[in-house]
Amino acid sequence: MFARRRPLLRAAAVGGTAYVAGKHMANKQAEQQYTDEDQEARLSALEQQQAAGYGQPPPPGYGQPPPPGYGAPPPGYGQPPPPGYGAPPAGYGQPPPAEPEPAAGPSIADQLNQLVELHKQGALTDEEFATAKASVLGGSG
Repeated sequence: MFARRRPLLRAAAVGGTAYVAGKHMANKQAEQQYTDEDQEARLSALEQQQAAGYGQPPPPGYGQPPPPGYGAPPPGYGQPPPPGYGAPPAGYGQPPPAEPEPAAGPSIADQLNQLVELHKQGALTDEEFATAKASVLGGSG
């Protein structure tokens, strides 16, 4: 008895699925047909409106010259600009101001004080200190 139910159940499932798919496709076709008919109706209405307009006289004033003053330039157009209009700002195009000269560096006294500190800390030996002091003082020493 169970062997007989399975093929029937399978056939019912396949048949139901086919029915739903067919119904969906039919609805889709009907909707497309309705859309096509609606579009055709709109196009024919537009064509009738356009056809009714052909052969009619143009509206009043069509093809006539424009009234006087129409399209004329505004007052003052073509006149020279007022003085100072569009002039570059003061100093425009001038070279930039010269930069101040860099400082000459630490003074001789500062350099000697630094050498003394390094000598006291033990970073410079007596000979290195004497050589550096001589170079700071310009070779005399």
